[in-house]
Amino acid sequence: MSETTIDRRRARGDASRRLILDSATDLASVEGLDGLTIGRLAESAGMSKSSIATLFGGKEALQLAAVDAAAEIFRGAVVDPARELPRGVERLAKLLRGALDYSRNRVFTGGCFFAATAADMDSKPGPVRDAVRGWLRDWYGYLEAQVRHAAEAGQITADASTVRRLAFELIALDNEANSRSLLIGDDSPYVIAASAMREKLLAVGAEPAALEPLA
Repeated sequence: MSETTIDRRRARGDASRRLILDSATDLASVEGLDGLTIGRLAESAGMSKSSIATLFGGKEALQLAAVDAAAEIFRGAVVDPARELPRGVERLAKLLRGALDYSRNRVFTGGCFFAATAADMDSKPGPVRDAVRGWLRDWYGYLEAQVRHAAEAGQITADASTVRRLAFELIALDNEANSRSLLIGDDSPYVIAASAMREKLLAVGAEPAALEPLA
C-alpha cells in the first residue's frame, strides 16, 4: 500500500472522527454524557454503529473524546481570543464576555457543554467524571488567576480571600445566565449577568475602559 493511499485513508478517518464528535458534543450538551452511547449517536448522526465503534471502540472512549473535543471548542471560542490581551482585568473581561457569548450563541444546542455534563456526571465516579471535573478545575483556576493578576498589578483592590470570592461570584453569574436562558428561552439573563459582572469589578476598583467587553 502506498503512502499516498495511507494518507488518504487517514484523512478520511480524521474527517469522519471530527464529524462524529461534532454530533457527539452537541448531543451530550442536551442529553448528558451518560446518554451518549454509540447506538444513540448513530441514530442522531445518521451513521452506522460499526463505523463509530471502529473509530472510538466503546462508550467510555467516545465520552472521553467528546469531553476533549468540547474543551478544544471552548478554548477556541473563549480562552484563545482573550490571550491576545494582557493578563489581569482586560483579559478577565474578555474571558467573561466570551463565556457568555459561547453560551448565548448556542455553540452547543444545550448551552454550555460543561455545565450540562457536570450536572449529569457529578455523582458518577470514573474517568469521564474525572475528565469533566479536571477541565472545570482548570477553567475556574484560569479565571481566578486573572483576578489574582489584576490584584497583584494594582488594577483592583482585593486580598487573597476577596480574589477567591470574586472569581466564584463571576463564574456563578456565568453559570446562572446559561441555566436561566435555557429555561426561559431568551437572552436577557446574559445582559443581566454582564452588567452584574461589570458592577462587581468596578466595585473593587477596575477601570471602566478595561471592562468595555461587559458594557
